[in-house]
Amino acid sequence: MKLVSWNVNGLRACVNKGFLDYFHDIDADIFCIQETKLQEGQIKLDLTGYYQYWNYAVKKGYSGTAVFTKKEPLLVRYGLGEQNFEHEGRILTLEYDDFYLVNVYSPNSQRDLARLNYRLEWENRMLDHLLQLNARKPVILCGDLNVAHKEIDLRNPKSNIGNSGFTEEERGKMTTLLASGFIDSYRYFYPEQEGSYTWWSYMRNVRERNIGWRIDYFIVSEALSGKLKNAEIHSHIMGSDHCPILLELK
Repeated sequence: MKLVSWNVNGLRACVNKGFLDYFHDIDADIFCIQETKLQEGQIKLDLTGYYQYWNYAVKKGYSGTAVFTKKEPLLVRYGLGEQNFEHEGRILTLEYDDFYLVNVYSPNSQRDLARLNYRLEWENRMLDHLLQLNARKPVILCGDLNVAHKEIDLRNPKSNIGNSGFTEEERGKMTTLLASGFIDSYRYFYPEQEGSYTWWSYMRNVRERNIGWRIDYFIVSEALSGKLKNAEIHSHIMGSDHCPILLELK
């Protein structure tokens, strides 16, 4: 089974930059996107063979997630826990026979950390959600989690300590998640691989020089460790300030 996750940073713009070519070439069983930045009716994708599920933000041109899947899920939830609504469109949970898929666009704590408290509350609620799901069947969590967990996960760790996405608090939440029965699938295969990033600033030559952060993840329940086959970062794919990531399961 092949899964892909990509923060497209505006799907309409990404479609104009080759999104559909990549989508069809990769032929994923499940394709998750974040930061769609659109409302219902603003785009129509002809994805033959895929069911489409969208969670739109109330605010126009903001946030949003979607999942395109070849197999119809048993159930789809929009939001966290028992709620079926989440006004920023940041999470979709799909239930299948053997696992849950959770597609997430985590809130950014912002440059001045004005939203850090909100972000930490979100992390607490997200962990509760994942643990509840994991108690029933294994979980595959994917998306832009807006945190570089370790120093190896960004080019300039020393100068970014305390900055949004690399605060002790945010990194600690990721540590807690992984200690609660989950695996960072990329580090499972490449624990010491440096220079593996999924996001780059739009500043000039930053991507060409690979001055980036790894903030997009596939995180899976430990129960799936024996099924992990491959994890990849497709940094050669343009169209967004993020690149797609891939996970293959046996």
